[in-house]
Amino acid sequence: MPLRIVFMGTPEFAVPSLRALLSAGHEVVGVFTQPDRPKGRGAHVQMSPVKEVALAHQIPVFQPLKIRKDGLDDLRALSPDLCVTAAFGQILSQEVLDIPRLGTVNVHASLLPKHRGSAPVPWAILQDDPVAGVTTMLTDRGIDTGDMLLRAETPITVEDTAGTLLTRLADIGAALLVETIDRLLRGDCPREKQDEAQMTYDPKLEKEMGELHFSQSTRQCLCRVRAMNPWPCAWVPMDGGVLKIWRARPYPVSETAQSGIVLFADAKQGLVVATGDGAIELLEIQAPNAKRMDARAYLLGHTIEAGKPLSEVKA
Repeated sequence: MPLRIVFMGTPEFAVPSLRALLSAGHEVVGVFTQPDRPKGRGAHVQMSPVKEVALAHQIPVFQPLKIRKDGLDDLRALSPDLCVTAAFGQILSQEVLDIPRLGTVNVHASLLPKHRGSAPVPWAILQDDPVAGVTTMLTDRGIDTGDMLLRAETPITVEDTAGTLLTRLADIGAALLVETIDRLLRGDCPREKQDEAQMTYDPKLEKEMGELHFSQSTRQCLCRVRAMNPWPCAWVPMDGGVLKIWRARPYPVSETAQSGIVLFADAKQGLVVATGDGAIELLEIQAPNAKRMDARAYLLGHTIEAGKPLSEVKA
């Protein structure tokens, strides 16, 4: 049975869920998304990915600064059977939650109750979790605290970045959302309260979190590089700026050296830096005011002195 659905979402992660609702035949009567904001070096104002899809399907778009204050009348006027949220970026008040007759289903990119918060995927990689997943839940007034409905898992591979994993989870979440709604309508959807004893809450990402500390283990360093890709990107301070590290891999060494020391820096052996228990090779880097590039290619035209801390290298 098609439902009148109001969709609330903002980034690329939410797009597959919106598309899945449309493909399943539901009537998406309105989309709420964050206001257009300036992005990139040119600070050009850009609409959200969800808004782009909504406009392409001629769905009315609403962009209140705070839906709980200036979006209530528009939401009531849409008379939704169900609201669906996916990385919307705003907290819903009880007034908002009371409007849809069937409630609000949220698509959250973690295996709740672990990794509540706005950045579950980077934190899952940063903490070296073996698996990630998506949970559909009935939204309440808390932050990702509502009753769980369905869950789906996927392994976190050593190649996964936050970006690649989030893309995979977005597709998993879209399929899980459609199944959740179908089962809610059939009356056989499970509903489980979250175990607060197992709960973890992760803060939002900040640029400072990208700093790579070579005193940590090789595994920890690599997890940070992957977790911070694409934003804010792992980085190390240099004399004159910061060096961004987009990709890295473990480098076998017979004995450990002082962490942070450049062990090799040439186009043949690569850019290798000692960690707390070994070494990593920096595969793809970005020097200040430069483009991303292969580290070995960078070393063809730039000199980095081996035997010194990377932080003392002139940018």
